[in-house]
Amino acid sequence: MQNFEKLFADIENLRVAVIGDVILDTYWWGAVERISPEAPVPVVSLQKKEHRIGGAGNVALNTVSLGAETTLFSIVGEDEDAELLVSMLQEEHIDTKYIMRSSKRITTNKIRVLGHNHQMMRIDAEVTNDISKEEEEELLSSFESFVKRYEPAVIIFEDYNKGVLTESLIASIMNICKEHKIITAADPKHKNFFAYKGATIFKPDLKEALEHSSALMSNDAIEEHLQQLHIQLHEQLQHKISLITLPSFKLFFQKGSYAKTIASHTQNIADVSGCEDTIIAVAALVYTAEKNMLLAASLASLAAGVVCAHVGTVAINKQQLLAECRKSLN
Repeated sequence: MQNFEKLFADIENLRVAVIGDVILDTYWWGAVERISPEAPVPVVSLQKKEHRIGGAGNVALNTVSLGAETTLFSIVGEDEDAELLVSMLQEEHIDTKYIMRSSKRITTNKIRVLGHNHQMMRIDAEVTNDISKEEEEELLSSFESFVKRYEPAVIIFEDYNKGVLTESLIASIMNICKEHKIITAADPKHKNFFAYKGATIFKPDLKEALEHSSALMSNDAIEEHLQQLHIQLHEQLQHKISLITLPSFKLFFQKGSYAKTIASHTQNIADVSGCEDTIIAVAALVYTAEKNMLLAASLASLAAGVVCAHVGTVAINKQQLLAECRKSLN
């Protein structure tokens, strides 16, 4: 029987760094009672505004929520959104001293307009071009200093294609991690999909993985086809483990010749925002602590089921996840 109390205690002893695109998630909540006379669109009567931590910041929020000492590497603008986002991260006890400010960029802000808990519209304020060579070199130098000083156990790449994770930066950081024998977990997006060569855990969703393979697969995601997909990805990446998110947050993983599909633990999906962030965070921490991918994928699936029951981006609650583990996995 798995000792989950010991597992969670071991996670609290881990040092983790999250690298990628941080996002400010803004929610405008209101009621919809009529259609505008100016155009055929609903009128949302604004009742409250709310800000949450998104993107790589949400991955960091999940790791720190599970007790791991967490440092965040990213670049934001020199604007009010950056001030707000960094202060929110600091309030959650996330180390922000390696977050750079850039006069060439704005802080990514996804503004969601909701009426009666249903998203009516999303407005994105962002710059998606790659960071400059100078910014890349400064970020890399900071990362090298961090590794030498703190000796982290695991590095998580969270790529939203907003420009922080360039192909050359990913390669340089991966080389440093290989040299220092640091576990790496990558949540890729389309642009630099095959840049994470040699990653310990490579976690695309099924749609992303199929877009970068010649595999033919139905929505049923038959395990035999998923194993073939892993083989194709491995030919390009030489990574250790594939962790693929399937519809309804089922998870498939393969390590060597061992493959397994984890059943979904989702019951009431209110909002999928941030669920992938939770999956990579939980899987990376549990695998680093236990070196057991079956356990890591199972807990990640449980955690996804918990967070997607909430509207908006939320991090996993450690006590709630522990209770779910005792109920569902023992």
